[in-house]
Amino acid sequence: MKKNIWKNNGIQSLLASLACVVLGMLLGYIVLLFINPDGAGEAVATIIKNFLTYSRPETQAKYFGNTLVKTAPLLMCALAILFAYKVGLFNIGVAGQYCAGIAVSLYAALAWHWGWLPCMLLAMLGGAVLGTISGLLKSYCNVNEVISGIMLNWITLYLTNMLLTKVKEDTSPYTYVLQHNNPSAVLPSLGLGRFFNNNQYVGLAIPLAVLIAIVVWVVLEKTRFGYELRATGNNKNAAKYCGMAEKRNIILTLAISGMLAAMGASMLYLTGYEQWQCSTSSVPGMGFNGIAAAFLGGLNPIGTILASFFIQHITAGGAYVDKSMYCAQISDLISAIIIYLCGFVLFMKYAMNSAIARKEEKALLKAKEKEPEPLPDPAETKEGGDE
Repeated sequence: MKKNIWKNNGIQSLLASLACVVLGMLLGYIVLLFINPDGAGEAVATIIKNFLTYSRPETQAKYFGNTLVKTAPLLMCALAILFAYKVGLFNIGVAGQYCAGIAVSLYAALAWHWGWLPCMLLAMLGGAVLGTISGLLKSYCNVNEVISGIMLNWITLYLTNMLLTKVKEDTSPYTYVLQHNNPSAVLPSLGLGRFFNNNQYVGLAIPLAVLIAIVVWVVLEKTRFGYELRATGNNKNAAKYCGMAEKRNIILTLAISGMLAAMGASMLYLTGYEQWQCSTSSVPGMGFNGIAAAFLGGLNPIGTILASFFIQHITAGGAYVDKSMYCAQISDLISAIIIYLCGFVLFMKYAMNSAIARKEEKALLKAKEKEPEPLPDPAETKEGGDE
């Protein structure tokens, strides 16, 4: 029997994600119509075009590079969410672990004048420690990882503000400019900036994030360790009876998830693209946007690469919307709608499978109706007559 490609999990995830994007953009357009119908179509087009709103190719290339720079940390946060979710855990603490990566990497770079590699490794360690705390609370105290993650988010935010106050500018709430104070802590460009009109922020972070996405896919899908993690997520008790260390797997998973998020933070802040504002009163949105990217990518590390770029693309596109008609946060609204619709991805896949099953059942019934009735066996007929 010919295999139905529409039953393929990858195809279904792609179609469900595309449906989320289209519906999200459509609902966003409807909202814009209610706010100001005159510029609704142009605003949506501007958000989609992003850097393409510029006429010069050189300028387009430069701002395309900026979008890629911010896609790298978003991809890492999405991978952190995805890795934990595959094991049946919802790591809402990614935002706090991202904060920890900012705090540790920037402090090591600006106060201790470390190079970029030890700064990044220390950031990864900081995120892993926060993830381990959530894992220990989950494994030994049965504290839900969502509750512990939310609490640690705010604790980490204020600790970050306190720590980085020691390396901030005297006349502003922002940390020192990395390029001026410690150029050795800036991530190497690898010569990639010349492809984006000499954009100084484009460099190692982008290919490294893509490489890590591939590694995560290999670990989860092609290794015994990944199989154990997924088995623990599917049924913790069954994994325990099969001899798997379910508590160790939970702790290790959240530690790795935290490490990925913190590494993403160092990928952004060690480029010098942004400075931390020490008066920040809310956790960075990058961690929560990672949830959207992970689900929009169908919880597949490879799909998450494209989903992260799309989320960052429309987020950055909001900056080009006409401010006299709409606020720049309108792109965040559209992103939020898409995030909400991402919750229906699994429902959409279920609806697809149900429709395919009904269609196959109808085809099978029609095939049976067309089949001719078998003729009676002459030998059996004769034997019956003799009796």
